[in-house]
Amino acid sequence: MKVIIVEDEILAQQELSWLIKAHSQMEIVGTFDDGLDVLKYLQHNKVDVIFLDINIPSLDGVLLAQNISQFAHKPFIVFITAWKEHAVEAFELEAFDYILKPYQESRIINMLQKLETAWQQQSGAANSPQARENATINLIKDERIIVTSIHDIYYAEAHEKMTFVYTKRESYVMPMNITEFCSKLPAAHFFRCHRSYCVNLDKIREIEPWFNNTYILRLRDLDFQVPVSRSKVKEFRQLMNL
Repeated sequence: MKVIIVEDEILAQQELSWLIKAHSQMEIVGTFDDGLDVLKYLQHNKVDVIFLDINIPSLDGVLLAQNISQFAHKPFIVFITAWKEHAVEAFELEAFDYILKPYQESRIINMLQKLETAWQQQSGAANSPQARENATINLIKDERIIVTSIHDIYYAEAHEKMTFVYTKRESYVMPMNITEFCSKLPAAHFFRCHRSYCVNLDKIREIEPWFNNTYILRLRDLDFQVPVSRSKVKEFRQLMNL
């Protein structure tokens, strides 16, 4: 697993290098302090992960990530910065994680473990004839990006231009409408059962008939009922073999 570090503060660069070497099997193949130098390097070299500071010379980290997102081979990007306010931009660029300085060793270790797992899943899927299905999705919590298994999501609910996402113990507010959010979820597991709701089919515990031949869905572990609208009833019955 080849990685590069893009960081213009030498002490922060050295600290992160040490943490990566101490707590992972990743190979650091380069360190950079300038955004344009990174672009030039990536034109001729493939890497699996980029640890990317936002405030770097020539081309800042956000613009650099935007360029990298156009590549055919897209490495995982982990933003490293002292500033919280770029978290939403990082999410929109589908960054793997967003690490704040000063580094917390436990936070770095947790991120490295998730990164190696995600890379192994991606590598395994790349050898499969079936297109890769995202096993994780990035959710936002308190200006942090939380890499979450799609199987941990129970349902999503529309709130105007935002989407509230619920797991067993947490809730997240996503800066996008529910149509856009649902498009990021695998159709084999999630169903848009209502204009305002998207549900994880694997989390349904009980299907209760409701008025006008619709249904109310009771979910495992949560005391909440998700409605199925009349326009979605036929499709839902087919999905659930009703």
